[in-house]
Amino acid sequence: MPHTPLGYSTKQENIAVTGVADMVIRSLLDKQQFHDPLGAALRLGISSAHWPLFGLLWPSGLRLAQRMAAHPVRAGERILEIGCGLALASLVAHRRGADVTASDCHPLSGVFLRANVALNQLPPLDYRHGQWGEGVLESADETALSGRFGLIVASDVLYERDARGDLAAFIETHASPSAEVWLVDPNRSNRPQFHRHMRLLGFSVHEQALIQGQAAGETPYRGRMLTYVRGA
Repeated sequence: MPHTPLGYSTKQENIAVTGVADMVIRSLLDKQQFHDPLGAALRLGISSAHWPLFGLLWPSGLRLAQRMAAHPVRAGERILEIGCGLALASLVAHRRGADVTASDCHPLSGVFLRANVALNQLPPLDYRHGQWGEGVLESADETALSGRFGLIVASDVLYERDARGDLAAFIETHASPSAEVWLVDPNRSNRPQFHRHMRLLGFSVHEQALIQGQAAGETPYRGRMLTYVRGA
């Protein structure tokens, strides 16, 4: 297991995504990792318990990557992944030639993304600091997210109650007047509340159950593909 000089341990895997060549992904070795000596993550509201979550490959992220592998590459379409973590979906879209921007609030998400871009011998992929929620602070390490996108994607971002609609407001800030939003959600209880916020912004709401088997000995994936559409 390779150790980095920054105080955490990593592993490297070949990840199979139907429709593209295997992606080589460097991730944290496990979720028992924490290294924030200068308090950069803490200042952004990321606790020690949540610190390692960006650096792991999650089942919902793989399902989003599979959806991106099947999505036609369209001239002029700008794609944004929010809360990207290791940004597997963005890497898949980037490999296929799509115009994609990855964003997250974790100070190391961009570091890992650049490493994985290099491991897969891909050209640079645009990464921006993007964060929603109360008391949001701008990162000093990454350029803040700006602009509008026709397709916004994310996986497993409905993990907290959001009565104010901060996530929907963040999406609205970066969504084109005619836009589509994809969220892969592992059946979290905050989904109905998010639906309401998105309807208020003029989006229609569609759900598709995702029930897929996994390798022997692993728990099958059960979740939903949430699609929100506004405009033509």
